[in-house]
Amino acid sequence: MLIAIIVILIILWFLGYAPISSISIPDLVLFSINNHQITLWDIFVLAVIVWAIGILPRPFQIIASVLLLLWILSVLGIFAIAGLSNILVIAIIIALILSVLL
Repeated sequence: MLIAIIVILIILWFLGYAPISSISIPDLVLFSINNHQITLWDIFVLAVIVWAIGILPRPFQIIASVLLLLWILSVLGIFAIAGLSNILVIAIIIALILSVLL
């Protein structure tokens, strides 16, 4: 089950942040908070990460929850570091892969 979540998260991250020119998926802006646009891809990634946190063992849940909180703050523009949301999603993907391997 966790492997399926990892695959879904990788696909969502790749299609949302690095779109392929031959595949045209609309980037729907749902609303704006603090002059930052929240898209449908952000909501999908949030749902998959919350789903993964529920399946992880306790130590990994804490780490993933902290990374999720940082990701939400960076998407909302509270942490104004360029590319932080992408780095945090990659860190969550790597943490999920490590939790499967360990």
